[in-house]
Amino acid sequence: MPPENERTVLRATHDLMRRLGLATVFGNPGSTEQNFLEDWPSDFTYVLGLQEASVLGMANGWSRIMRRPALVSLHSGAGVGNPMGNLLNAWYDKAPLILLAEQQVRAMAALERCSQT
Repeated sequence: MPPENERTVLRATHDLMRRLGLATVFGNPGSTEQNFLEDWPSDFTYVLGLQEASVLGMANGWSRIMRRPALVSLHSGAGVGNPMGNLLNAWYDKAPLILLAEQQVRAMAALERCSQT
Protein backbone atom coordinates (compact mmCIF):
# COMPACT_ATOMS: atom_id res chain seq x y z
CA MET A 1 0.00 0.00 0.00
CA PRO A 2 1.46 3.41 -0.94
CA PRO A 3 2.00 6.01 1.78
CA GLU A 4 -1.05 8.12 2.68
CA ASN A 5 0.27 11.27 0.97
CA GLU A 6 1.42 9.56 -2.26
CA ARG A 7 -0.67 10.40 -5.32
CA THR A 8 -1.96 7.30 -7.14
CA VAL A 9 -4.43 6.78 -9.98
CA LEU A 10 -6.87 5.25 -7.51
CA ARG A 11 -6.67 8.22 -5.14
CA ALA A 12 -7.00 10.65 -8.05
CA THR A 13 -10.08 8.71 -9.20
CA HIS A 14 -11.64 8.89 -5.73
CA ASP A 15 -10.92 12.63 -5.57
CA LEU A 16 -12.55 13.16 -8.97
CA MET A 17 -15.57 11.10 -7.94
CA ARG A 18 -15.97 13.25 -4.82
CA ARG A 19 -15.72 16.48 -6.80
CA LEU A 20 -18.37 15.23 -9.22
CA GLY A 21 -20.66 13.98 -6.44
CA LEU A 22 -20.31 10.34 -7.49
CA ALA A 23 -19.99 8.76 -4.04
CA THR A 24 -22.57 6.03 -4.82
CA VAL A 25 -21.40 3.27 -7.15
CA PHE A 26 -23.54 0.44 -8.50
CA GLY A 27 -21.79 -2.77 -9.48
CA ASN A 28 -21.34 -6.51 -9.60
CA PRO A 29 -17.60 -6.90 -9.10
CA GLY A 30 -15.34 -9.55 -10.52
CA SER A 31 -11.59 -10.03 -10.43
CA THR A 32 -10.94 -6.99 -12.63
CA GLU A 33 -12.46 -4.62 -10.06
CA GLN A 34 -10.18 -5.63 -7.18
CA ASN A 35 -7.90 -2.61 -7.52
CA PHE A 36 -10.83 -0.20 -7.88
CA LEU A 37 -12.44 -1.53 -4.69
CA GLU A 38 -9.21 -1.72 -2.68
CA ASP A 39 -9.30 0.56 0.37
CA TRP A 40 -12.87 1.61 -0.42
CA PRO A 41 -13.42 5.07 1.13
CA SER A 42 -15.79 5.22 4.09
CA ASP A 43 -17.65 8.18 2.54
CA PHE A 44 -18.59 6.10 -0.54
CA THR A 45 -21.45 3.64 -0.92
CA TYR A 46 -21.15 0.53 -3.08
CA VAL A 47 -24.52 -0.90 -4.12
CA LEU A 48 -23.95 -4.57 -4.91
CA GLY A 49 -26.13 -6.34 -7.44
CA LEU A 50 -26.19 -10.03 -8.26
CA GLN A 51 -26.11 -9.52 -12.03
CA GLU A 52 -25.18 -6.63 -14.30
CA ALA A 53 -28.70 -6.14 -15.72
CA SER A 54 -30.13 -5.58 -12.25
CA VAL A 55 -27.20 -3.31 -11.38
CA LEU A 56 -27.94 -1.10 -14.37
CA GLY A 57 -31.65 -1.11 -13.56
CA MET A 58 -30.94 0.02 -9.98
CA ALA A 59 -28.61 2.77 -11.21
CA ASN A 60 -31.23 3.92 -13.72
CA GLY A 61 -33.92 4.21 -11.06
CA TRP A 62 -31.56 5.88 -8.56
CA SER A 63 -30.35 8.48 -11.07
CA ARG A 64 -33.90 9.37 -12.10
CA ILE A 65 -35.14 9.66 -8.51
CA MET A 66 -32.07 11.58 -7.29
CA ARG A 67 -31.85 13.63 -10.52
CA ARG A 68 -28.11 13.05 -10.53
CA PRO A 69 -25.71 10.90 -12.52
CA ALA A 70 -25.14 7.36 -11.31
CA LEU A 71 -21.78 5.60 -11.63
CA VAL A 72 -22.03 1.98 -12.77
CA SER A 73 -19.05 -0.37 -12.54
CA LEU A 74 -19.38 -3.33 -14.92
CA HIS A 75 -17.20 -6.39 -15.21
CA SER A 76 -15.40 -6.85 -18.52
CA GLY A 77 -16.69 -9.00 -21.38
CA ALA A 78 -20.06 -10.48 -20.54
CA GLY A 79 -20.52 -7.90 -17.80
CA VAL A 80 -20.92 -5.25 -20.47
CA GLY A 81 -23.21 -7.37 -22.64
CA ASN A 82 -25.58 -8.56 -19.93
CA PRO A 83 -27.23 -5.21 -19.16
CA MET A 84 -27.72 -4.01 -22.76
CA GLY A 85 -31.52 -4.16 -22.56
CA ASN A 86 -31.51 -2.07 -19.39
CA LEU A 87 -28.95 0.28 -20.91
CA LEU A 88 -31.36 0.88 -23.81
CA ASN A 89 -34.15 1.57 -21.29
CA ALA A 90 -31.91 4.05 -19.46
CA TRP A 91 -31.10 5.77 -22.76
CA TYR A 92 -34.81 6.15 -23.56
CA ASP A 93 -35.38 7.37 -19.97
CA LYS A 94 -32.59 9.93 -20.52
CA ALA A 95 -31.03 8.70 -17.26
CA PRO A 96 -27.61 10.24 -16.63
CA LEU A 97 -25.41 7.16 -16.24
CA ILE A 98 -21.64 6.89 -16.25
CA LEU A 99 -20.42 3.39 -17.05
CA LEU A 100 -17.02 1.96 -16.17
CA ALA A 101 -15.94 -1.33 -17.71
CA GLU A 102 -12.77 -2.67 -16.15
CA GLN A 103 -10.38 -4.87 -18.06
CA GLN A 104 -7.60 -7.19 -16.91
CA VAL A 105 -4.03 -6.55 -17.92
CA ARG A 106 -2.75 -8.98 -20.53
CA ALA A 107 -0.46 -10.67 -18.02
CA MET A 108 -3.47 -11.74 -15.91
CA ALA A 109 -5.31 -12.99 -18.99
CA ALA A 110 -2.35 -15.18 -19.90
CA LEU A 111 -2.32 -16.70 -16.41
CA GLU A 112 -6.03 -17.37 -16.71
CA ARG A 113 -5.52 -19.30 -19.96
CA CYS A 114 -2.68 -21.34 -18.44
CA SER A 115 -4.74 -22.35 -15.42
CA GLN A 116 -7.51 -23.72 -17.66
CA THR A 117 -5.28 -26.27 -19.38
